[in-house]
Amino acid sequence: MPPTDASTDAGTAPYTAVGSDTGPSADTEDTLDLRLPDEFLAFFAERSGQRGAAAAGGAVERADRNGGGGAGGRGTMQVSAPVSAPVSAQGAAWPAPVTPAGDDLLDRVGDWGPTATAAGVFQLVPVCLDQDLPLISRWMNDPAVAAFWELSGPGTATEDHLRAQLGGDGRSVPCLGVLDGTPMSYWEIYRADLDPLARHYPARLHDTGIHLLIGGVANRGRGLGTTLLRAVSDLVLDRRPSCARVIAEPDLRNIPSVSAFLSAGFRFSAEVDLPEKKAALMVRDRALRDLL
Repeated sequence: MPPTDASTDAGTAPYTAVGSDTGPSADTEDTLDLRLPDEFLAFFAERSGQRGAAAAGGAVERADRNGGGGAGGRGTMQVSAPVSAPVSAQGAAWPAPVTPAGDDLLDRVGDWGPTATAAGVFQLVPVCLDQDLPLISRWMNDPAVAAFWELSGPGTATEDHLRAQLGGDGRSVPCLGVLDGTPMSYWEIYRADLDPLARHYPARLHDTGIHLLIGGVANRGRGLGTTLLRAVSDLVLDRRPSCARVIAEPDLRNIPSVSAFLSAGFRFSAEVDLPEKKAALMVRDRALRDLL
């Protein structure tokens, strides 16, 4: 706060040193009247405004975490017939999270690049709806997949599911899994802490979820799901330094799926009652990634 008798020139106000005469004839002022330059005042005002904005942003993000958020489309964590299963969770729209300018919620999945695996070179490629819809729809209509994903049929269920994510705020990114140049799987990488799933487990900030569907029958039942789950969860942990855990919730009835996650370095955390299934909550921890 400025002095009550501020001088227009810095350092011109009277000052009485400690131990000097304080009698009636002496000047009783004991403060130094110092006027800060306008540049300093502007700087402090700006910093104060930034702190206020940051505090408001933090409050909004905490509200998001406490209230929940959709993961796009059906708002579920799903993996394919041999690897995992979806759950539908309809809920009220959650507040949009606050993100830094120039950033996104999943650290630019499309820029993660290829990774070498025992099965070949693998890469996540964000879905192009016009180009990829026929292939993904064909996979969804495989009876073994449809039993868990529930997106089969001649209608627009698959298209609507993809559009909801592609038109959302980026908290769920649908991708094709391309192995040695051939699309062979469908993935959803999403913010589990902003998904309806967060209402059913003790979510942590930046928890990242995985849904997986292995497309062709020839690629199932030979350990490929395990290989790719480990590779993609490694990609998440490598490309998202703020993420400490990768989450999945396959249907407990889907034994091949649960086994694939366990073999890929995930641990079984809990049984979770979700709106349309009882799920196995699977977690891969950054701290344990080299041990499991």
